[in-house]
Parts: sequence; structure tokens; C-alpha cells
Amino acid sequence: MNNTEQMDGSACRELYRQQGYFVVRNLFDGMSLRPIRRVVDRFFETWKQQNEDFYASQAVNAAYLTSSTYLNAAERLVLFRLIGSQQLMPVVHAAMSQPPCFMNTQLFFDPVNGEQNNYWHRDPQYHLSLEEQQQALHTAEVIHVRIPLKAERGLELVPGTHQRWDTPEELAVRLEQDGRCKHDDLAQGVPVALAAGDALVFSANMIHRGLYGGERLALDILYCAPQQELLAFVDRACLPDDEAMTHIDEPAVFARTLALLG
Repeated sequence: MNNTEQMDGSACRELYRQQGYFVVRNLFDGMSLRPIRRVVDRFFETWKQQNEDFYASQAVNAAYLTSSTYLNAAERLVLFRLIGSQQLMPVVHAAMSQPPCFMNTQLFFDPVNGEQNNYWHRDPQYHLSLEEQQQALHTAEVIHVRIPLKAERGLELVPGTHQRWDTPEELAVRLEQDGRCKHDDLAQGVPVALAAGDALVFSANMIHRGLYGGERLALDILYCAPQQELLAFVDRACLPDDEAMTHIDEPAVFARTLALLG
């Protein structure tokens, strides 16, 4: 697995171009993670209470952490400041060819049912046809920045699939065709284990799956190119107000989103 111990923008950019992901080890120390972990724990406990049946039956992630539904203004600001921080934004710029816009946040955790299988997927498959998914490889620039809050097995990724279409085997597994299951192993899959404080950047277009176990707790921040069709998925309630913007290192990542939403 390729990674960098210290952020080198050009090296990360080249890794991302070739394989669709890179890892920055030890981007955050324990002290800087502590307030983020407190806020995420607060969100998770409240979310579980309000989504009890879904959590118990099948959930592996929750979204819209920066909404006021679960967090107060001070807690939301902790996340806003992380999303637009001087520490994180160079990592985002290394992966993206266009000025990034904030898109969403997600929290990933283990399913309650320990027998529940993971699944290979490309993010766009849940709202695009196969033809549109192929087009998205060249037109829809969306990245995840995963920040694990504790050590985890991480993800398994198929390098290069951010730029190329599925092989027959990959497509059969991903779509459960020809007797294949979406959790079947793929020969080209590369597991990427993560420690608390690492940052994994990967393309939402690439074939990937989460690796369950170890009571994972990982915050994903999604950024996208400044395109209105991508920002159609943004919830306005998850964006900072004018007062919060004054406390963010690089508020432009939110300002671009707001401007395109009109």
C-alpha cells in the first residue's frame, strides 16, 4: 500500500491520479482528535436513539452530521472548522483538479448484526444508470476524506477504478449477477487499514467496500467539484451560517457550495 508519512502535495496528487486514493499517516494527533471525537460521539448517541430500528436492523453509516438536528451550534462549529481547516484542505486540494465544494458528512460504524456482510460498490450506482456511471468516471469529481477516530480495518479498494470501468468479474460481483454476491472477494482488492489520526482520501467513483470489525468509528467528509448537478445532494441545513464562517480557516469550501445553490 502506498502512503505518505508527511503530507507531500505532489506525491499525493500523483498517487491519486494513478490509483484513486492515498493515505496521509498521522495527520491528526490525539489532542486535535479529542474534540472531534466528543462531537461525533454526541451525534452517534442521539442518532441511534432517533433511528433505533434502522440501526438495529441494517445500518452501517449515518449522514448529515453538521445538521442542527443532532448537534448544537458549538458542536457543529467543531466539524465546520475541521472541514475547512488549514490542516485538512491541502489534502483535499491534492486530490481535486477543481476548487472543492463541501458536499456532506457521514459516520461509518459496524452493523449490530456481526454476520451482516459488507458490499462492493461505486457511490454513483445508487442514483445513476450503468451508462451514467461510466460517464461519471470522467465528469463527476467527488472524494471522500476518511478520518478514523479509532484504529480500524479500514476499506478495501480496487486501484485505478476511478478511471476505468468494471471488469466482467467486478461488475458481476458489484451487481450480484451470474450467481455472484456483492461481498465476494475481488482479486484486485487492496485492503487499507487505518489508525486514529490517519486520513484516507479516495474517489467516490472507485470500486470499494468497508471492512467491518473492531467497533469502527470513522468520519467521512465528502467534497466535490463546483457543479450544480453534484451539489443537488447537499442539504442546506448542513451548511454554516455567516457567524460560523468567520471562525473557519478556509471558508471558501462552503462559500462555493452556497453560491452554486443560489
